[in-house]
Amino acid sequence: MTNMSIRSFKLSLAATAIGAAIAMASSPVVAQQAMQPMQPMKIERGTILTQPGVFGVFTMFKLRPDWSKVPAMERKSAAEEVKKLIEKHKDNVLVDLYLTRGLETNSDFFFRINAYDLAKAQTFMREFRSTTVGKNADVFETLVGVTKPLNYISKDKSPGLNAGLSSATYSGPAPRYVIVIPVKKNAEWWNMSPEERLKEMEVHTTPTLAYLVNVKRKLYHSTGLDDTDFITYFETDDLTAFNNLMLSLAQVKENKFHVRWGSPTTLGTIHSPEDVIKALAE
Repeated sequence: MTNMSIRSFKLSLAATAIGAAIAMASSPVVAQQAMQPMQPMKIERGTILTQPGVFGVFTMFKLRPDWSKVPAMERKSAAEEVKKLIEKHKDNVLVDLYLTRGLETNSDFFFRINAYDLAKAQTFMREFRSTTVGKNADVFETLVGVTKPLNYISKDKSPGLNAGLSSATYSGPAPRYVIVIPVKKNAEWWNMSPEERLKEMEVHTTPTLAYLVNVKRKLYHSTGLDDTDFITYFETDDLTAFNNLMLSLAQVKENKFHVRWGSPTTLGTIHSPEDVIKALAE
């Protein structure tokens, strides 16, 4: 390439850059949109618990023996401290806190944090560790997942079962119990064709329909984010119905593809976060 050609090429690039800058400057709306960061989505319980693309962090805690040595007034004020922390982060995360003391060996309470931005959930949990309760508790287990649209029992792939899922409505008393069960599938499952997995999930789903009036359920996907593939979350007021639901699922062929089912299975009771801390302070 001659010197003249090189000079012409450089001038052309400069003109293009200047033209782009002028166009940006003459279009303040475009420039403003380019400079403004994406606005965070407001946290609303009824919305965030039904949307895909929401991160869920489950963290189980065991209080240290020294917790009982913390002065009674400090233990009582711990509830207010956690309440203020939740209020501080209410625009970033949805916080649920459950009591497992008396029902579990390895934990006394656990959090379920829902957030559009996983870093926001991490920040909340990091700051919780600086509270009076957080300083006196050890993490037993942490599970991380994200909500997604239905993979298998969707309107286009399985319309009949999808209609059954969509029409099923919880009609029992307000749930008092919560159960969290992590699930890990084996390589054989993931190497099946999508059509084969769909058939297995249809067999899996069919016996569950009768229990949806007694049991609320929610699924988080964890593959690549955690050592599990799924986090299954349930709420119910009828533990016998839940037990029967689990028995029905244990008897389908799809159960043979589980590497991990539970371990831990976490059972707790549903309270306000403030009441959970008050109960732990007694």
